[in-house]
Amino acid sequence: MKLLHFADAHIDMANYGRHDPESGLPLRVLDFLRSLDVIIDTAINEKVDLVIFAGDAYKDRNPAPTFQREWGRRIMRLSLAGIPTVLLVGNHDLSPAIGRAHAIQEFDTLQVPNIHVIAKPRFLGPVQLGTQAQVIGIPWVSRSGLMASMETSAAEPEKVFSEIENRLSEIVQEMISNADASLPLILTAHASVQGASYGAERTVMLGADLVLPGSLVKDTHFNYVALGHIHKPQDLNEGFQPPVIYPGSIERVDFGEAKDDKFFVIATLEYGKNTKVDWRKLTNVRPFVDRYTKLETEENITERLKEALPSPDLMKDAIVRLTVDYPRDFERLIDDAELRAHTAGAFEFHLVKRPQIQSRIRLPADGTITSMTPLELLEQFLRVSHTDDTEIEPLQKIAREIILDEQNEN
Repeated sequence: MKLLHFADAHIDMANYGRHDPESGLPLRVLDFLRSLDVIIDTAINEKVDLVIFAGDAYKDRNPAPTFQREWGRRIMRLSLAGIPTVLLVGNHDLSPAIGRAHAIQEFDTLQVPNIHVIAKPRFLGPVQLGTQAQVIGIPWVSRSGLMASMETSAAEPEKVFSEIENRLSEIVQEMISNADASLPLILTAHASVQGASYGAERTVMLGADLVLPGSLVKDTHFNYVALGHIHKPQDLNEGFQPPVIYPGSIERVDFGEAKDDKFFVIATLEYGKNTKVDWRKLTNVRPFVDRYTKLETEENITERLKEALPSPDLMKDAIVRLTVDYPRDFERLIDDAELRAHTAGAFEFHLVKRPQIQSRIRLPADGTITSMTPLELLEQFLRVSHTDDTEIEPLQKIAREIILDEQNEN
């Protein structure tokens, strides 16, 4: 059988660019939809037996109706083509409030033919799927929801994660024991897995991300493991069976993915033989160009900034960022207008200025270093380092968790 696997569509990620005058959609959304169209066309044209989407249809759990319409149109093409399709609920699809609908709920509510939504650990057999395969699905596990059901304190994250791991392992082993050994068995999960390499897109906070053990996903009872959540494409069991695949996101989300190629996967599963994995590269992905330079002298500053950028041909239709460190006195010598004219062919150009300012920490009149707590010192450091206000509280939260863990150990 042929399986198509993709993940992390995030189709409404419109953090750069303008709107298309014809459709009214952000041009960046059209980038994501273009990649999604390639995936759907491939599934239909190559008559695959099963499609697995491993979670995160949108950038958040409250997509606008317009984006739901565009996602729905494409998933309905698979339904009408009679291709069994599994949609896994990811962390971006799931509301943190218990009992609230997730972002792809409508396919389940309306019982769309051939579309199977997995919002809790579930086994789908050949009768349910309508194809000769079996799927074990593990959607994103909500830490808050599990803590509520376990009546466990947030101050005991290790206990929470240990309990989740034990429960999931028991559930998966039970499902494996009930599976038909003569049919392909596929595990799909939206989660982090031990040993995976994160891309620079990682936004999970310390202590908030469940990490599945490698032994759970590398079980040889599986013929293929279809993962989602991490945007960096990789096979966590390369050279061995089963393939444990993160295909990555279908479009570059931000500059952290500037150097990453984008893929989906066609896997061929055959009884008694190793699974074959065909990485399909998405070729119309929007390029991101990220450059950095440091100015130390005043001569020909604008020309040197141009030299730090690639040629106009390489910048054409790309999202370009140039980050510049320089002494504050050089500010007046940077010609923004000339730089923007030079990058006119780019889809979007960002000039990130980082003037270097000599600063000293100013303590309260009655304060000394020794009288301040570590968290107070950290806040002073972040502010004098000109850290964005939106980042200070998350960083402080991480610091509090580290200090709390250390205190608990002591």
